[in-house]
Amino acid sequence: MTHSHHGGPEHDYEPVPGLPARLPDGEYIVWQGRPSGRLVARRVLKINWFAGYCALILIWTLIAGFMDGRVWGSVLFSTGALMILSAVLLGLLEAFAWGVSKTTLYTITNKRVVMRIGVALSATFNLPFAKVVSADVRVDPAGNGDICLVMARGHRLSFFTFWPHVRGWRAGAMVPQMICLENAASAARILADALASHAAVHRSMTPAAPLSDVTATQGVAAAPVAAE
Repeated sequence: MTHSHHGGPEHDYEPVPGLPARLPDGEYIVWQGRPSGRLVARRVLKINWFAGYCALILIWTLIAGFMDGRVWGSVLFSTGALMILSAVLLGLLEAFAWGVSKTTLYTITNKRVVMRIGVALSATFNLPFAKVVSADVRVDPAGNGDICLVMARGHRLSFFTFWPHVRGWRAGAMVPQMICLENAASAARILADALASHAAVHRSMTPAAPLSDVTATQGVAAAPVAAE
């Protein structure tokens, strides 16, 4: 199952949407997708929390002005100024969430995960299955969720370069993540199948080796997450 997405004119140079170069022989795309801007705003940027905070400040301004005996014209002016500032803040958060959705494209092939990310400066990162130690998905009751990839030690991935496409840290290493996916369970199943197929091919082509010399590639384990 493949979904083709473009990221706007700035990505017209891509020979294949989401990829810096054409795929080599034997490699093919099994899935493509991008974050939901609505979910990025709500889950990553916590826009509902900011909206609630702004609402409380506005209410407090009205109550404090009334209790202090200020003239209503002054109170309304202060409230109006706060409303404008709040609207600007929430608008910036929404714009950034839209930018994350518009410029991001996740690609799963039969050999790797490719993440094209970056609102201001676009960059593409290859996460080969051979370096994936494990993966898991968190899905809410609506079917939306995130898929994180725990990478083998030795990778040099920057938290600040990947943010907000990260879950956090595990064993001292940054964990990249495909965030805010609609129908995340479907993408997770596709990734699990691709990882399993890659592992089977790798085992059939690789001579027996000590367990300590083998990098195990795990399937995708599901973990529910509470709806927000």
